[in-house]
Formats: sequence, structure tokens, C-alpha cells
Amino acid sequence: MPPTEGRFDAVIDNDIIRRLDLSPFQATTGITSPLSVEPKEFLERTIGFTINYTREDPRDPRESSEFPDIRLWFVRLDATYPWLPVLLDWRAGELARYAAMLVPHQMNMKMGVVFNPEALELFIMKKVFIVYSWLKQHNIPKPRLKTSDIARMLGCAIGDEIID
Repeated sequence: MPPTEGRFDAVIDNDIIRRLDLSPFQATTGITSPLSVEPKEFLERTIGFTINYTREDPRDPRESSEFPDIRLWFVRLDATYPWLPVLLDWRAGELARYAAMLVPHQMNMKMGVVFNPEALELFIMKKVFIVYSWLKQHNIPKPRLKTSDIARMLGCAIGDEIID
């Protein structure tokens, strides 16, 4: 699906990726530190990424999530803003792409991205715990529902007992 209209769109390129520079994300969103975010605004507008990555070999068939330097930039982003997945433009596939940057996977011609099941499960559970606490801390309505939606979007069902 196309990006959500009005979303924050952080543009990154080779130089930004090479320097592990988060300032384009921060400038686009206004999120200058993990503590400076007002989640309600971002839940309404969402966040996405445009990756303008020039490959050394233009015939290189790899997807962006298969380039180690791009993945490292997303690892840094995730380490700084571990609750970010809840604010992404899920409708446009940003949550799945974000997960692909952080979870070991293989590309399959018929099935697309095939995640390592154990790594995906660990990623989801970590995000469930982080996101639920963060949503509650910011008094976002229905934090349980939003948290379970993240897990469901990535193919995992979680029970209330996990959050409890």
C-alpha cells in the first residue's frame, strides 16, 4: 500500500548510513531524544523511511535489508528508540521492513522475506514488553490492544498473560 498521507518520512542515504547519523530522522520527526516524544501526534501521522542507497554494483540484486551497513543504521536507531515500531506506518509495510532490518532472515523468490522463527519470536517479545510499558507510561488508550497488534502484524499471537 502507498505511504499514509501526512506521515513523517525520514530520508536516509549512503553518507547518513555510513556515519550512523540519526539526525535526519530526528530533524524529520522532531524526536531529538528518546524522552522528548509526544506519542499521540506520531500515532496519528505515523513514521516511514525513504532509503536512497546507491549500490556499489548497480546489478546487485539484494534488498535493502540484506546490506549490513543499512541494517547497522537501523540497529542504532532501534537502540536509541526501542519503542519506535509502534509509531511506524504499518499500512505501508514499515513495520515489516523495520523487522527485516533487525531480525535474521532469508529472501525467498516465492515467499519473500522468511524470518528466522526463533529470532523473530525474541524480537516480538522484546518489543511487546518495551512498547506496552512505553504506551502505559504515556497514558495511550488501549495499550494492550496496540501491543498485541504489533505481534499480530508480525505473525505472532500473544495472550494477555504475557503482558500481565
